Amino acid sequence: MKLLRYGPKGQEKPGILDKDGQIRDLSGVVKDIDGKVLTDLSAIRAANLESLPLVGSFKAGGVRIAEPVARVGKFLCIGLNYSDHAKESGMPEPAEPIIFMKAISAIIGPNDDVYLPPTAKKGDWEVELGIVIGKEARYVTKETALDYVAGACVVNDLSEREYQLERLGTWDKGKGCDTFGPFGPYLVTLDEVGDLNNLGLWLDVNGKRMQTGSTASLIFDVPTIVSYVSQFMSLQPGDIISTGTPPGVGLGMKPPVFLKEGDVIELGIDKLGSQRQSVKRTKI
Repeated sequence: MKLLRYGPKGQEKPGILDKDGQIRDLSGVVKDIDGKVLTDLSAIRAANLESLPLVGSFKAGGVRIAEPVARVGKFLCIGLNYSDHAKESGMPEPAEPIIFMKAISAIIGPNDDVYLPPTAKKGDWEVELGIVIGKEARYVTKETALDYVAGACVVNDLSEREYQLERLGTWDKGKGCDTFGPFGPYLVTLDEVGDLNNLGLWLDVNGKRMQTGSTASLIFDVPTIVSYVSQFMSLQPGDIISTGTPPGVGLGMKPPVFLKEGDVIELGIDKLGSQRQSVKRTKI
């Protein structure tokens, strides 16, 4: 299934894509797509999609697509999880997963505008495979880890590199800026995704291909990540884990290239759809 949310900010409704790529309204089946619903998808699976109200064609646009999960509790990220990205960042390949947090206030829809902070100098892009937790995971094994995953999605783990790397403290303040967490366009359940370790990723800036990669190159795969993180904190339904980015970020260019007002970012992952963001700057 491809679950999504649509509508103006603050007025989002739950939806689902049918086999013809049409958005169907799920409001009569569930109140929203959130952690509670992800714990038990039986009502949605039992619904007759053709009988649900038709919203319109997903490809045709005309309706805002929101982040596919409401009321996210935690937005976790795994750093340097592709060896080539670690190399281009000038950092050693990690011996175990690096965990950092993005503020949930960074979350926006997949095609919403991205706003650089007023003092930002080094805004950057990162296409990443995101996974969403479907049931509470605490001290789970690698062998059972996927039982706790509801589905997968596209994440743009936007960064401000000066804030992240040149200012005192952790990476978090370069990662959690408002609008720095677009995800979606939809949440794809694992039965439809198939092999999480064989998905192509790509990202363009102003029509120029910057990132090309495959989840086959992950240092730590999804089961390893879910199991690992669950040893340090419980994972709750609706939590997001963004699993790392392949090479091709602006920081790694020679010379480095950073986002500026007016840029357009487009990105996607096989089977999980694509995003498009216009870059603006916050005015104060």
